[in-house]
Amino acid sequence: MYRKTASYRLNLEEKTENGETALILATQAGLVDNVRMLMEHGASPDRTNDKNESPLLLAVRMDLREVARALICGGASVNQYCLKRWTALHEAAKVGCTDVLKLLLMHGGNISETDQHGVTPMAVAAEYGQTDVLEILIQSGGDVNARAPNGDTVLYDAAGSGNPDCINLLLQHGANPNVASLSSQLPIHRAAYEGHYLALRIFIPITTRRALRLSGQSPIHSAADGGHIQCLELLVQKGFDVNALLDSHISENYGDMRRSALYFAVSNGDVTCTEMLLNAGAKTDLDPVSCLLVAVRAGRYEIVKLLLAKRADVNCYFTAVNDTVFPTALQYCLRDEIMMRLLLNNGYRAEMCFCCHHDSILETVTEEDDCHPAKKVPFCDFISVSWLEHLAGRAVRILLDYVSHVCICSKLKTVLKKHKEWTEISYILGNPRSLRHLCRLAIRTQITPRRLADPHTMDSVLFPYRLKDYVMYREHDLYDEIICSNESN
Repeated sequence: MYRKTASYRLNLEEKTENGETALILATQAGLVDNVRMLMEHGASPDRTNDKNESPLLLAVRMDLREVARALICGGASVNQYCLKRWTALHEAAKVGCTDVLKLLLMHGGNISETDQHGVTPMAVAAEYGQTDVLEILIQSGGDVNARAPNGDTVLYDAAGSGNPDCINLLLQHGANPNVASLSSQLPIHRAAYEGHYLALRIFIPITTRRALRLSGQSPIHSAADGGHIQCLELLVQKGFDVNALLDSHISENYGDMRRSALYFAVSNGDVTCTEMLLNAGAKTDLDPVSCLLVAVRAGRYEIVKLLLAKRADVNCYFTAVNDTVFPTALQYCLRDEIMMRLLLNNGYRAEMCFCCHHDSILETVTEEDDCHPAKKVPFCDFISVSWLEHLAGRAVRILLDYVSHVCICSKLKTVLKKHKEWTEISYILGNPRSLRHLCRLAIRTQITPRRLADPHTMDSVLFPYRLKDYVMYREHDLYDEIICSNESN
């Protein structure tokens, strides 16, 4: 008789390949009568599967309220946790099951229990925007200013969900909006990054300037990084500075040492936020790496046009990688004629590409340029490397459209003779440039590159349209040609 009973009990606790007992299977199927019957005949409500998940945890996760009630009444441990230290109370907080939550609390559920990341059920409720659950937990003694090991507060988690009711409830019970996480993030930053407009409206007037200053970052950065134009517009409307800079302890977390909100928008390829920030007065030269160079390297034509229109320096230098005689931007678009033309049309100094020390070709360098060609890499050396040499012919031919008479050194000539463009290049170099072309260059020199790139400035110039188009190299505006072609199709 004893052997039969032992065998019978053993069968109740047998597991499938996934470690599921009969009680777990009945729970997942929502068969409340079967759950009760199995427990009445000795099945353990605390026997877990291979993930250490109990029947109660699974019932709450699946929002099977009657099954969960039966398990609790049958003696299931309410504070049992899985491999991730996630309890039934965490699950109830996530799914918003208030009935089961109350039952768990009545049977000893621990509202201070933390998972493997140190997150409490209250933080889970805040993260998932479960206002009713949050209110019950607060009334049961939950700490509204509890913090996870990474410094995230319950209010910070609520900012991530964007639920205004959760945020207001926490604030009403004393949650502090000026406590930053270990990554120096405040709730206002989280709301801005996630694009929660209503939440952001709540945090703007209650976040102190001191807290923002100590955090080392502006919510403008967060909104730009998240790509949320409405939040950006709200912050600008409320007086936040579009030219605020990241503190060094934040900036150094990024490999490019970025500092401005504009840089975030540009590096994300976000045309809308880039345009909005520029129109609000964002400066283009506040970062160690120029925003223009970032856009050029990424092939973002529209962003490049926006930056140039706001007088970004097309002739800027970034010497950390290659200290070149010629302005840096050309390095990133030698394979892209559209981008090359876009830069050259807007005042890129093509003549600097023909300045080198090989044959003492220094005529194009003035004292104010102070390029010290012997100390820097000239274009001829740069383009002669094995992985770029095949681009030399086309690149030089394009550059010749933007210079008067230039000389090329013997090194560059040796490279160019291998290319199909050499015949045309040789003809241009061996003959005088047209008076019309020279006049165009002279006019462009007087106007200056930054004015050339500014459409408002050029629209105000009293030139006939055909002359203006010629001065602006409209015949080589490949990007606008593509846009017009796409619109016509």
